Amino acid sequence: MKNRRFSITTFLGVVSGFGLFVGAIMKSTDNFMIFVSVNSAIMVLGGTLAATMISYHGLYVLSSLKGIFSIIFPFHVSPKKLNQDTLTVIEWSKINSKEGFKAVENIISSKKIKDPLILYARDLISTGVKGEKLKTLLGDLIDSMTEREMIQPNILLTMAGFSPGFGMVGTLIGLVIMLDNMGGDISQIGPGLALALITTLYGVLFAQLIFKPSAEKMMQTIQIMRHRNVILAETLVLLSLGKTSFEIQDEINRYIAPKNWIDLTKTDGGK
Repeated sequence: MKNRRFSITTFLGVVSGFGLFVGAIMKSTDNFMIFVSVNSAIMVLGGTLAATMISYHGLYVLSSLKGIFSIIFPFHVSPKKLNQDTLTVIEWSKINSKEGFKAVENIISSKKIKDPLILYARDLISTGVKGEKLKTLLGDLIDSMTEREMIQPNILLTMAGFSPGFGMVGTLIGLVIMLDNMGGDISQIGPGLALALITTLYGVLFAQLIFKPSAEKMMQTIQIMRHRNVILAETLVLLSLGKTSFEIQDEINRYIAPKNWIDLTKTDGGK
């Protein structure tokens, strides 16, 4: 019941962010290659990755780096999609009232639904768990899922903190080398200082255009999914109690913005 969708706004944000930076450089100087330094990039990224590996388990760090690419394809939960998920469970509640929960289990199995919240609720309801006990258990599952999912954005926020620091380290190293090689030629100060400052620039860019935005996007997606799961869990609890479709509608609409309220009188769900 969850699916990923290409985020055109995220893609445009990434392209425009780097595009504006590159465009500003090319309009400001003819010697734009001075801003390209493989050694500076290696120093910033290598140092950031090393510090993060020290701070966290390696597998979590690698999964967080992979997660950067997932922000282009986040889970899609629009108000319409949220209502569709809720209406699906409302339809199951009708089947549960007429044929029993075994029929609902068969539907979940036949449609090969992999949503962990639905599968956990199915197992609990099938063993007789319902009402407040079911709500508590589903709430615990949602909290634990959210806590695990927050690991990746927290690691990326840590990397966003490390990155400028290693940029500064690179700058200090560059300054030491520059001063050591400068001798009595004062004309070398300008170009040497510019090259030394590139690592600081890279550190800030990686932090502000990659690590931090990726973390923020992940956290927003996690919160959206948590809201969706809370609504879905409440719907499943009401199903377990044998509530009618209109009772479920009225209970669930308190979680939804008024303009997106479910109205079964305008859908097949009201029949």
